[in-house]
Amino acid sequence: MKSLRLPAALAALALVATACAGEGGSEGSGNGAYPRNETLYTTGTAWGPPSSWNPFMRGSYTVGTIGLVYEPLFLYDTESGEYVHWLAESDEWTEENVHQITLREGVTWTDGEALGADDVVTTLELGKVGGPYTNVWDYVESVEAVDELTVEVTFAENRPQEWMNWAYANPIVPEHIWGDADEAMLSEAANEDPVGTGSYVYESHTDDRMVWERNDDWWGAEALDLTMDAKYIIDIVNASNEVTMGMLNQHEVDLSNNFLPGIDQVLDSDPNLVSYYEGPPYMRSANTAWLVPNTTKAPMDDVAFRQALAHSINMTEIVEGPYSNLVQPANPTGLLPEWDAYIDHELVEEEGFSYNAEEAVKFLEDAGYVDEDGDGFVETPDGEPIELKLAVPSGWTDWMEAARVIAKNAQAVGINVEAEFPEFDLLVDNRNSGQYDMIINNERQLSNTPWTYYDYLFQLPISDTQTTVNFHRYENEEAWELVEQLAAVPTDDVEAAAEITSKIQEIQLAELPAIPLWYNGLWAQASNKTWTNWPSEAEGTPDTPATMWNGWFELGAIQTLAAIEPAAE
Repeated sequence: MKSLRLPAALAALALVATACAGEGGSEGSGNGAYPRNETLYTTGTAWGPPSSWNPFMRGSYTVGTIGLVYEPLFLYDTESGEYVHWLAESDEWTEENVHQITLREGVTWTDGEALGADDVVTTLELGKVGGPYTNVWDYVESVEAVDELTVEVTFAENRPQEWMNWAYANPIVPEHIWGDADEAMLSEAANEDPVGTGSYVYESHTDDRMVWERNDDWWGAEALDLTMDAKYIIDIVNASNEVTMGMLNQHEVDLSNNFLPGIDQVLDSDPNLVSYYEGPPYMRSANTAWLVPNTTKAPMDDVAFRQALAHSINMTEIVEGPYSNLVQPANPTGLLPEWDAYIDHELVEEEGFSYNAEEAVKFLEDAGYVDEDGDGFVETPDGEPIELKLAVPSGWTDWMEAARVIAKNAQAVGINVEAEFPEFDLLVDNRNSGQYDMIINNERQLSNTPWTYYDYLFQLPISDTQTTVNFHRYENEEAWELVEQLAAVPTDDVEAAAEITSKIQEIQLAELPAIPLWYNGLWAQASNKTWTNWPSEAEGTPDTPATMWNGWFELGAIQTLAAIEPAAE
């Protein structure tokens, strides 16, 4: 996803961590020791010191806050396409617009209080106060506790695809702690020593790591027969590619979840280091990387220009170059492989784009983009010069190299594009305010429904500041209406959903508001030295994700932690 960059002081801390986490030893802290054979070391998700355990502070909470501590009502199994009951023991649509959810009996918060229906009611109603899911009340009419363990959610507007996305992706919080929360508490409270229902509890943290300790009273051990063999999980803050690769080579980290250049050679040379596939692409896909043009600026506002740009990009050069075959080219729809049933393959065959420099030139010529001054680059039909910047964050080495390839490909057909590498925070500010030409973005991951991708591409209305979706500021009322229709399809009606996604794809492929590039990998390299039974394509191994990334515990990563086993002595 990105390369690893932290201040030198923090990098030094990680080096110290490497030195004191040696095989067979134990590591001390102010609170005790961590025996190596009981401790799972992870890295690849945290980019700074742990500072928040607030589940409402999305994007800044400490790794594991949601997943290890706070848990959702359901998980979603991306392989089977089914919802897995978690805190919810059962659920039923008692009426077309009423979803009744029954919680498991005997689940307790880590402070001893019992989980109950009031906790679910409070969690949902906090959306009215602030936080990351205020939009849930666009379609939820009411939520009430029918009894101590039963909740009824009534919908003003039926949107089951969107609702079930909320129900598996959002954790339940305790009413007795969060019931009186105001907007400041939701957005600012560090919430150190969080009280959850999950399999781990806060143990300690320092600037370079987060330490979780197993919750031996976790309800899942009895109810789900899931055993967490790792007494401690220690997540190390990223320092540099070199540090992480060194820790992997020495088997001092058990799971790395970051893109590491050259990891294919390491996996091929060390039988104790494994990934999901034995060969390329080694890792499964996690999200789609899109080329996002600012459609409010010329010439990106011109469909013909966007088509020319799409046909100019040689994805094979990117896949085989910067990525050494660790990723796969995206389908022209951008939908991930798990969403194949929602792709209109006949339409893609007829209308989809692919690398074709001659076709790119033809799109430009037919639309009046010609090189009038002989400098090798086309001007607009009005004779204005074109000088575009493709921005990706400084230090994200794979994206930087990919951006250089895209710029070179564009220049080869006469489009003047230069890659630039601003600091991440500046890029985000410019992206959100619409002050950019083109960027690469991958902020929507695999989920329970392709509705999440189309919401990302087409959501309206456009605001002065776009913080999560439609960074390209593309306005198409017909497409957005279809996305809204998709949200209302029953979750088990794939055929009806596919009819709508086909109509969306017809618009998408004709208009190309954003251009799918490659499927970003679910970066995961694991060591078999201390822990085994990692997910893989091999028969008899888990099929769940091996990652600590935020948003993936709910997609089964928590089950991976229950499946791994201590290696034989």
